[in-house]
Amino acid sequence: MARIADGGVVDVDDLLEVLDSGQRIAAGSELHALMHSASQDALRICAELNSGYRSPHEVHELLRQLTGRHVDDSVVLFPPFNSDFGRNIKLGKRVFINAGCKFQDQGGISIGDECLVGHNVVVATLNHDLDPARRADMLPAPVSIGRNVWVGANATILSGVTIGDNAVVAAASVVTKDVPAGAVVVRSPARVVRTV
Repeated sequence: MARIADGGVVDVDDLLEVLDSGQRIAAGSELHALMHSASQDALRICAELNSGYRSPHEVHELLRQLTGRHVDDSVVLFPPFNSDFGRNIKLGKRVFINAGCKFQDQGGISIGDECLVGHNVVVATLNHDLDPARRADMLPAPVSIGRNVWVGANATILSGVTIGDNAVVAAASVVTKDVPAGAVVVRSPARVVRTV
């Protein structure tokens, strides 16, 4: 636990409330230190997940530890997988996450039912200030991936993006803004080329 400026004591659940509200986490603040401390648990769990073969049951148990919440038995994840926080990932049912994915989830990542996430996908929910004097501050914003979305290999989804149901993000695309439901987006920055 850490003390914050108003005298209250915070833990990871309190930190999650601050992150989910989109408040700036000032560099060097006690919340910043707590976020880094909480990351150590995520790094430890991911190291265990990635250190050798894990049965589907073991993968689910480690995902539950990482997220601190229920993960449906229908979720399939192929390690290696990396998250530097873990506690702000929400997975729907029948989600498939392929090998090599990296989730920076402090700002919140929600993935709807029946999504497919390809190899080496990066989802980033933190940004930094453009002002060099505040560059190390953390600016959280959630990524929301709707139901039945297919995210192709090596795609990157940046903070604050919502991807609508049934959309397709083509391989190697960089998604910088919202994707409408049923849209197919390609390139960097990703743009709509058709609908499904």
